Amino acid sequence: MQILFIGDIVGRPGREAVAAFLPELQKEHKLDLVIANAENASGGRGLTKEVAYELYDYGIHFLTMGNHVWDQKEIIKFIDDETKLIRPANYPKGAPGKGYGFVIRNGIKTGIINLSGRIFLPPLENPFTMVNQIINMMAVETPVIIVDFHAEATSEKVALGWFLNGKVSAVLGTHTHIQTADARVLDQGTAYITDVGMTGPRDSVLGVKKEIIINNFLTQMPARFEVADGVNQLNAVVLQIDEKTGKTQRIIPIQK
Repeated sequence: MQILFIGDIVGRPGREAVAAFLPELQKEHKLDLVIANAENASGGRGLTKEVAYELYDYGIHFLTMGNHVWDQKEIIKFIDDETKLIRPANYPKGAPGKGYGFVIRNGIKTGIINLSGRIFLPPLENPFTMVNQIINMMAVETPVIIVDFHAEATSEKVALGWFLNGKVSAVLGTHTHIQTADARVLDQGTAYITDVGMTGPRDSVLGVKKEIIINNFLTQMPARFEVADGVNQLNAVVLQIDEKTGKTQRIIPIQK
């Protein structure tokens, strides 16, 4: 099977990039499933219901989140009812939404897990100690399991990749918005990349107007971040997975 995972969608420019590039990627790679990280999809911070359904209309089948999951407060009202939207699984018990889910496309069931790192991010529950229980539950349903690890530190991401090597089909890093050059399939069939990258305004600082960020570094004065405009980009990876074993055969970085 062919799975496309799209890196962090940032604001309207990111949504426009999805609308522009996803049809040709679908045609080129004959995609069975499209997953995207949408934690910055509404105005650069968080996700509204309207934007979630806009992304579904563009052809995305499943959405993951991250540390900005609660930035649009309305998500608290609808995330419990969304079967195609998950937030990091290591939020404490009682938080709205779920941290994992299933999607069936072309007769193939795929399990998807969202985790948040803890280095330089809120100190949620330990993703290493809790993820095996989720994987064991999901493996009864399908061998194809994708993990979106939304984390800051490269060491934490690489460590989780090796920790889950052979247990899941892919460990895909998100959050830092810069696609890394280390995409590969580990020796037990788990695809890995430290960061898938960002889908949004190319000539920016992680999606924000570069002048705002530069001035912040120069003056250390607070400023309201605004999503940049201009040329849009789409960062993603294509996973070629044996749906019978869950092993990944190839991971292909995408930059459009």
